[in-house]
Amino acid sequence: MKKLKFPTAQTILLIIAGIVAVLTWVIPSGEYDSLSYNKENNTFISQGLKESKTFPATQETLNSLNIKIPVEKFINGDIWKPIGIPDTYKIVESSPQGILDFFKSPIKGIIEAADIIFLVLIIGGLIGVIDKTGAFDAGISWLAEKLKGYEFVLIIIVTILIAIGGTTFGLAEETIAFYPILIPVFLAAKYDAMVALACIYLGSSVGTMCSTTNPFSAIIASNASGINWTTGLTGRFIMLILCTLICIIYILRYAHRVKKEPSRSIIYDQKGDIEKLFGSSTYTTLKLTNRLRLILIVFILCFIIMIYGVSNLEWWFVEMTTVFLVGSILIGFIAKIKEYDFVDLFVKGASELLGVAIIIGIARGVTVLMNDGQISDSLLYYASNITNGMNKGIFANTMLFIYSGLSFFIPSSSGMAVLTMPIMSPLADGVGVGREIVVNAYQYGMGLFAFLNPTGLILASLAVVKVSYNKWLKFVMPLVIILTIFTMLALTIQAYF
Repeated sequence: MKKLKFPTAQTILLIIAGIVAVLTWVIPSGEYDSLSYNKENNTFISQGLKESKTFPATQETLNSLNIKIPVEKFINGDIWKPIGIPDTYKIVESSPQGILDFFKSPIKGIIEAADIIFLVLIIGGLIGVIDKTGAFDAGISWLAEKLKGYEFVLIIIVTILIAIGGTTFGLAEETIAFYPILIPVFLAAKYDAMVALACIYLGSSVGTMCSTTNPFSAIIASNASGINWTTGLTGRFIMLILCTLICIIYILRYAHRVKKEPSRSIIYDQKGDIEKLFGSSTYTTLKLTNRLRLILIVFILCFIIMIYGVSNLEWWFVEMTTVFLVGSILIGFIAKIKEYDFVDLFVKGASELLGVAIIIGIARGVTVLMNDGQISDSLLYYASNITNGMNKGIFANTMLFIYSGLSFFIPSSSGMAVLTMPIMSPLADGVGVGREIVVNAYQYGMGLFAFLNPTGLILASLAVVKVSYNKWLKFVMPLVIILTIFTMLALTIQAYF
């Protein structure tokens, strides 16, 4: 009897979408009234099921609606999306999603995720162009020579740098570009592709899990909770250091085992295919010329400019994508690639990541089904009712698991914050803990589940590396259990002290 193969990422997501479609027939449809700020008229607009009302944009208005958020957060643009109004949940007419809705959801998801998808495709085109120049191979050869005998340093450096990106500005989708670049480096260091995947994905996940200055989670969630984003910052910073250390030790142990005995690699049966895809582990004949150095500098500058733009200039996907497009053109000029060849290389490079782009779109389609079925607010309402009457420690950890569960359906950190914080954060007042506990639980819960959340970024990342989801689970589950226990202990301490 032939061994059954684990389903592809696309199939897993379609199965999840089917389950969500069925849930829209079971879970009652409901919604909260929403409140949005009109900058032109300096007013609040309350949107209910049948009517909308306009209020002056004052603190008194917010207090009357039981929204404990300073009005300045709306006026200065910290909160720009509509937020849910506490105590306004109501059952609405059911909107079950049928077979046609199920099949339309991936298409809608691809359309909604077009900004992310185009970023991925343009990055693929850039990689296709630079790969042709030989700059990667020459750089890898140089790096492998320099790190000879100290290859473990590469694991520490990559994980820490990406974790810093995650905690400061939410480095996540952008890491898709790093896999084709760094996997050959790790192969040259006699590790397997799982080590490279772990350094990049775990670094990003633990960084965003313990976000400090990340505007898309820590800051927006604090704003929506009505507290200063620096409240609870010390605890999150300590968590960042300790959780990153745990991840590095975990990766180092696996990497040492694989390097000492390659057959113990979880993906050993794919060793030949992966080396063929990303290049062999030998780069001794390639010389890093000045032209190739310049190409690598331009490539690195693309990421530096992107990071600066997102952090300081309020850039988003359009600007980020533009940076990589311009970078690919500059590299084409430096490498003296003919116009026809450049276009061909760019298109082929983009096509290599088309499968990843489709996975991102299908994942977004799951959220589309939930929104169209109007069960997102219902799940939030039932989750908020669970915490009534709890003691501090149990409350903090219950919130942790509630947010882990909700992140399966709402993988967007900013979307989760705006949707849930006005409803969830006041629950902390009744329990007797600071609202930063809810903010931390939201971050830790989403972050922990992001390590294996199939509606998040992991399936797209695995598609790039050509590693199946079941093998990733085999690798990461012990780490997730360790981090979960550690996080529960940390949250309990934070709740009482």
